[in-house]
Amino acid sequence: MTQGTDIEKAQGVPDPVWKRILAEPERAPELIALAASQRFAEPAERWVEIAGAGHSPESLAGVAFTKHVRLSRVEGLALGLGGVVTAAGNLAGLLWIQARMVFYIAAAHGYDPRHPMRPAELLALWEVYDSPAAAREALDGIGTPMAQALVEAKLQKGGERNLSQKLVRYVGKRVAKRYAARLIPLVGAPISAVQNAGATRELGRRALAYYGGEGAAPAVAAGD
Repeated sequence: MTQGTDIEKAQGVPDPVWKRILAEPERAPELIALAASQRFAEPAERWVEIAGAGHSPESLAGVAFTKHVRLSRVEGLALGLGGVVTAAGNLAGLLWIQARMVFYIAAAHGYDPRHPMRPAELLALWEVYDSPAAAREALDGIGTPMAQALVEAKLQKGGERNLSQKLVRYVGKRVAKRYAARLIPLVGAPISAVQNAGATRELGRRALAYYGGEGAAPAVAAGD
């Protein structure tokens, strides 16, 4: 990778956000999108300033795409080892990596990562909502509570599996197709790694097309 364009490994979903997700799993994508906008806007802006020299918007966005696909593969391999015990954390971690990728791709193409439409666009790219406008309306309904103190929630029996089932809907057909296999330790790990990368690749290509125009996605090297 070109010097100066490296992207550090993503940290996991922040603990307060994770607690809120456990309490309200039906809002997991929205909660992650809002938290990502707070966490990744400044790093994305700074990364473009440092790494942008000598790059076109398309090539810089391609760097963000490739790096995050690789990170999602590592995430899947590491967390897939635990089977059902880590399935929910795996899926939330994947959404977190994907969210950062979208913010970096948007910033590479000159979009302000701090703009309130960025998390809405992320939700639309995830296909949680039909449009960024619809997503923004939903976010406006839960944005205020995010700033309040978060209360720890105790999961009911089977809650972790239920959360996993809710999250899996948002991470792409590749993951959903063979989701059951990742509940088996060791067997699930390599499947998780491949599917995480595939789901992130699909989302990344949608983001490249959205922020860079329809001609942006083919510019990424085949197999990345």
